[in-house]
Amino acid sequence: MRCAPSGARLMRAMILAAGRGERMRPLTDTRPKPLLEAGGKPLIEWHLESLARAGVRQVVINHAWLGAMLESALGDGRRFGLQIRYSPESTALETAGGIAQALPLLGQEPFLVVNGDIFTRFDFSALLGDVRALSADRALAHLVLVDNPQQHPKGDFALVRGLVAEDGPQRLTFSGIAVYRPVLFHGIATGGRAPLAPLLRDAMRKGHVSGEHFTGCWVDVGTPQRLAELDARLRNDAVSA
Repeated sequence: MRCAPSGARLMRAMILAAGRGERMRPLTDTRPKPLLEAGGKPLIEWHLESLARAGVRQVVINHAWLGAMLESALGDGRRFGLQIRYSPESTALETAGGIAQALPLLGQEPFLVVNGDIFTRFDFSALLGDVRALSADRALAHLVLVDNPQQHPKGDFALVRGLVAEDGPQRLTFSGIAVYRPVLFHGIATGGRAPLAPLLRDAMRKGHVSGEHFTGCWVDVGTPQRLAELDARLRNDAVSA
C-alpha cells in the first residue's frame, strides 16, 4: 500500500544529509558524508540520478556539517535533470526535526525521503504509484524495510500483513527510504530537534504506517570499511559490464 492519494504522483523528494558522520571519521573531517565517493561518484549523486530516472523533479537536501560544500558540488541540480533546494541547519536537527524544518519546501502532498548515507538499487518509481489499501486520511507513512545487515542483526520493525509494527515474527531493518505525509511532522516546532522513531512508533500503534520488504541491493555505508567494500564492488561491476 502507498500513502499517496489514488492517482497522485510524488514529484518531490528529500535527501537527508545533515549528519556529522562520526563513524566515518577521519574521512568526514573535511567532507560531508554524502559527498564521499563509491564507484567513482559521490554517494548522493547515485540518489539524485535514481530519483531523476523515477520521475522526481524537485529535491530538497538538508545540511549542517560542511553544507556549503554540498551546495557547491551539486548546485541547482540542473545537470541531474532536477531542481535542488537546500534546507540549512545551524546544528543537525535529527531526522524528524530536519524534515519538519524543510516542510515549506516540500509542499502539501506526500513526499519521498531517503538517507544520504546509503547506497541502493531500489527503484524509487515503485513509490510513485497509487495507494491500494489504507485510506488517504489514515496513512501517514510508508516504509521500505530490508533484510537485517550483519551490523544490525535485531532489526527495527516488523511487517505484518502490509502494516509496519514495532514487533512481530520477523523483524526487519528500516532502509532509510520512505514516503511521508506532511501532517506527521506538524507537531514539531520549526528549528526544533526531534528524532523520527517516536513519531513512527506512535503512528504504528494506530495502524497508520504501511510498508514493504525490499530484497535487492542496499548498503548502509556507515563506516570507512563498508565504503571501501562498496567502492570495490561498484568498480568491479563496471569492469564486468
